[in-house]
Amino acid sequence: MSTQDLGLVHVLEQGRPGAPVLLLLHGTGADEHDLLGLGRALHSGATLLSPRGTVDENGAARWFRRLREGVFDVDDVVERAAGLAGFVRRATAAYGLDPARIVAAGFSNGANIAAALLLLHPGLLRGAALFASAAPLQGRDPGEADLSGTDVFMGAGTADPVTPIDQARLLAGQLRDRGAAVEVREHPGGHALPPAVAGAARDWLAGLR
Repeated sequence: MSTQDLGLVHVLEQGRPGAPVLLLLHGTGADEHDLLGLGRALHSGATLLSPRGTVDENGAARWFRRLREGVFDVDDVVERAAGLAGFVRRATAAYGLDPARIVAAGFSNGANIAAALLLLHPGLLRGAALFASAAPLQGRDPGEADLSGTDVFMGAGTADPVTPIDQARLLAGQLRDRGAAVEVREHPGGHALPPAVAGAARDWLAGLR
């Protein structure tokens, strides 16, 4: 099967039966290979499903368009999240993945599209690890998704110049208001994933059932 047959260029690394399926969602300017190391570090036995974003911003791959730094094209967020959800469903069927074990792990723009999947396509993901994420729908009403039974880990820097901490806190509140169990690990750094936060995410993932 070509990696494009399911709609997105992607990498699949099969893991152990019964282990999580990590949907790896890269940040701006990266590709489908960027988070494979993180995926292996988060769970050594996980299946890794890592697609590439299709939006080209001056040669940098992204998951959705933005109008300028920090301002998202929310209509495009909604459209691209629907496309990504379709890819996840097709890949789940094609590769025989367990739909009850799919956990997104995303950084920055990838974390934002993962958050959009949670809010707009509830039930698609068992959970998500969101690093340096913002509220993807910004000023739009996120709707009344039922996220009970969904677990979310968030890593956020209080000095992040790209994703202000109040955006991460807003997203955490939106998810909790809809029933998700949210663990937030704030750190004093910027737009990065410190080793201590990655370790906390690994422990969080190990505790999912």
